[in-house]
Amino acid sequence: MINIILFGSFFIMLFLNVPISVSLGMSSLAAMIYSGDKLSIIPTNVYNGMAKFLLLAIPFFVLSGNIMAKAGISSRLVAFIDDCCGHHRGGIAIVCVIVACFFGAISGSGPATVAALGIILIPAMINRGGFSAPFSSAMMATAASIAIVIPPSIAFVVYASITGVSVGDMFMGGIIPGIMMGVALVVIIFIEVRRKGLTASREKASWGERWASFRQAFWGFMVPVIILGGIYGGIFTPTEAAAVSVVYGLFVGLFIYKEVKIKDLYDLLVDSSKTTGGIMIIIGCATLFSYICTVHGISKAAQELLLAISGNKYVFLLIVNVIFLIAGCFVDANSAMYIFIPIMFPVATKLGINPIHFGVLSTVNLAIGQVTPPVGVNLFVGIGVCNKMENLRDKTRVTIETMSKAVWPMILACVIALMLVTYVPFFSTCLLFGK
Repeated sequence: MINIILFGSFFIMLFLNVPISVSLGMSSLAAMIYSGDKLSIIPTNVYNGMAKFLLLAIPFFVLSGNIMAKAGISSRLVAFIDDCCGHHRGGIAIVCVIVACFFGAISGSGPATVAALGIILIPAMINRGGFSAPFSSAMMATAASIAIVIPPSIAFVVYASITGVSVGDMFMGGIIPGIMMGVALVVIIFIEVRRKGLTASREKASWGERWASFRQAFWGFMVPVIILGGIYGGIFTPTEAAAVSVVYGLFVGLFIYKEVKIKDLYDLLVDSSKTTGGIMIIIGCATLFSYICTVHGISKAAQELLLAISGNKYVFLLIVNVIFLIAGCFVDANSAMYIFIPIMFPVATKLGINPIHFGVLSTVNLAIGQVTPPVGVNLFVGIGVCNKMENLRDKTRVTIETMSKAVWPMILACVIALMLVTYVPFFSTCLLFGK
C-alpha cells in the first residue's frame, strides 16, 4: 500500500503541474505519515542528501556558466564556427549544433545553453538559413540537450555522488557520446536542407578571417581544456576544477573581453544562487524519496523484479532505456537520477555492466528527455526565446504543438545514437585508457 501512496501521490501532483521538488517532498511526507515513520528524520535526510563535498561543484559550475555567458563567449564562439562551416548548405544550423556542444562544455546546463545561444542562432537560422521557426527552435533546444552529456555536466556530478564513481571518468566517458548526438543532429539538418532545397547563405570565409575570429574565441575554447586537463591530469579535483573555472571566467570577462563589470557580479551571484537553490531543493527532496523507497523495501523489490524480468544485461539495458525515456517526459535529469539510479545501479553491477558506461547511457537518456513533450524544459525555453524575437522571416508563432512536430526527427536521431551508446560500451569507455 505504501508504494501506491508514494508513487500515486507523486504522479498525481506531477500531472497537476506541481513543481517536481514539492511533488517529491509531499509524496514522501504522505508515505511517512501513512507508515508511522518519525517526521524528525526529514531534516536529517534532506541535509545529508545535499551536504556532500562533491556537490559543491554544482554552484561553481552554474556560476561559471553564467559568467561565461555574460562575458560574450557565446557570440565569439558562434562567429568562429560560422567562419569555419557557415558557407555550407544549412551551415548556420550546423553552427548551432557545434557551438551548442562547445558552450555546453562551459555551462553544463541545457536550458542555459538554449537561453544564451538561442537569441543569436534562432533568428539566424530563420532569416539567414531559411529554416522554419519551429524547426530552428527545435534544433536549438535539441542541440542544447547535449550540454548535460558533454563535460563538465551537472548530471554526471549527481550520478557520481550517488554511486561513488569518479567524476573525472564520467566526464571523459561523456565526450564521444555527446559528439555522436551532435553528428546525429547534423544528419537531420542535411535531410532538411535537401527536402527544402536550401542553398548556402554566405560566402566562404578566408583563412585570415578565420584566424581573427579564432583569436577572439580562443579564451572560450580553453575552458574545457583547463577543466578536463586539470581533473584528468590530477592537478585538481572536480570541485576544485569548478572553482578554477569561476576564477578563469572572471579573469576573461573582466580583463580580456571586458564585458563583465564589477557591478554585474551581484546579479550573477543572485541568478546562480537561484539556479543552485532550485537544484539543491530537488536533490534534498529526491534523497528523502529514495530513502523511503529503501527503508520500506520498494527499491529491493524493484531490483528483484528487474533481475527476474531482464535475465541478461541486454534486455536490462533496453528496459532501462524505456524507463528513462518515459521518465524524461515528466521529471528533470537530477530528480530521475535520485529516483532510479539507487534501484538500477545495483542490478547493473550484478549484471557486469561498467558503471561509467551505465552512467553515460542514463545521462544520454535524460538529455533526450529535455526535449520530449509534455515537460521537455528545453522546448519551453526555445519557445520563449523564439516568440520574443522580432523581424523574423517566418512570422509563425511557435507553440508546444508545432515544436513537438518539428522535434520528433531530432529525437529519433538521438535515440539511434543512444542505442549505439547503450550496446557498444566502447563509445563510453574508450577514453578511460584501461580503467
